[in-house]
Amino acid sequence: MADQGFDVIVIGAGPGGYVAAIRAAQLGKKVVIIERENLGGICLNWGCIPTKAMLRSAEVFHLMHRAKEFGLKAEGLGYDLDAVVKRSRKVAGQLSGGIGHLMKKNKITVLMGEATIPAQGKVRVKTDKGTENLSAPDIVLATGARARELPGLEADGDLVWTYRDALQPKRMPKNLLVIGSGAIGIEFASFFNTLGAKTTVVEVIDRILPVEDAEISTFAKKSFEKQGMSIREKTTVKKLDRGKGKVTAHLESGGKTETAEFDTVISAVGIVGNVEGLGLEELGVKIDRTHVVTDEYCRTGVEGLYAIGDVAGAPWLAHKASHEGVMVAELIAGQKVHPIKPNSIPGCTYCHPQVASVGLTEAKAKEAGHEVKVGRFPFIGNGKAIALGEPEGMIKTVFDAKTGELLGAHMIGAEVTELIQGYVIGRTLETTEAELMHTVFPHPTLSEMMHESVLDAYGRALHF
Repeated sequence: MADQGFDVIVIGAGPGGYVAAIRAAQLGKKVVIIERENLGGICLNWGCIPTKAMLRSAEVFHLMHRAKEFGLKAEGLGYDLDAVVKRSRKVAGQLSGGIGHLMKKNKITVLMGEATIPAQGKVRVKTDKGTENLSAPDIVLATGARARELPGLEADGDLVWTYRDALQPKRMPKNLLVIGSGAIGIEFASFFNTLGAKTTVVEVIDRILPVEDAEISTFAKKSFEKQGMSIREKTTVKKLDRGKGKVTAHLESGGKTETAEFDTVISAVGIVGNVEGLGLEELGVKIDRTHVVTDEYCRTGVEGLYAIGDVAGAPWLAHKASHEGVMVAELIAGQKVHPIKPNSIPGCTYCHPQVASVGLTEAKAKEAGHEVKVGRFPFIGNGKAIALGEPEGMIKTVFDAKTGELLGAHMIGAEVTELIQGYVIGRTLETTEAELMHTVFPHPTLSEMMHESVLDAYGRALHF
């Protein structure tokens, strides 16, 4: 069978792949995208989007319980877990259908199947109908990643869950163990804890949310414990003994091992890149710990082959993948592009309270040799936060003392995932403290705290 010729082949239709395909099509390229499971990838179908829908249900439930604080009455409170899950799946389904529409609108060929790259510029796709042979001068690898499984802690879908099992829970956990306190672990812990599960989070290093600023991690821990969660830091789950309807976890801390019983375990110990079965090594692609090694322009070193998103390494964020997808499409089209700056990519965790950050933590800034000025502003000093009934939180900003460059911003509290973009824009525009101080923020809003935090770094905070 003759090769079908295209300008660009994209392997994987997650937030990196489908955006790369759209941008390449906008630039006049003939594009085909290959996907083996779901348009929209993990993020849209089994990650970012459905978890946010579920967390919103938990948030509303939490607010219902607080009705009295707001002068309201709510009685006979309860929830229907199946209905919560059903709503979350409906949200994901709606968006997945939307990706199909965008592919049609941009005249992108969609092939559902499994891809291999037998040679440079060639892709073979195994579909339900047989094998398709494709060729293109440029190939974009956007195959994503999957949950890491540690020996002895493997998921079974019954007692031990991955994120996918947790998104379609068979039951409401009564006594839940979450292994790993990154964004995924903490979001699920927050969800089930709010719905009433007795929740324990175990983290192997000395603090939860390890990529965040240490002050934010400490604040989050106190907040979660206040909500009834048990947080175990510097603790390793050595093994899980699975019985009938229960799991006995062996927890090691400070050289001592103890056991604890749970009815459900969620494993959230990181991810591994989907690099298998593609023929990458044979092509000469370098792989480091399950991730494709690329340069700052996402080039693999093999002519015409690019890798973007989770398969190309940290930070493992959908918006990073999408941005890389646009950059690569524009590079292929011969445009002048800017490489991605990891320190200008924000990270968000949608637990209660929310966590958001961009750039360097205070510790990392000092490690990098910066003399720093640090500002902090608490939610309790903000009128809108108090009116919302959300007085717990903090905004922290880190500046270079000599240049005034905003090195990092770190937030915890209500709606901070929506606020962080202000600092991201500031970093992208290379603003200093002077421009941020001269910006007029609207009153009364939560965003005013961003202004106050900047002022505080220079000893000029007004309201605290």
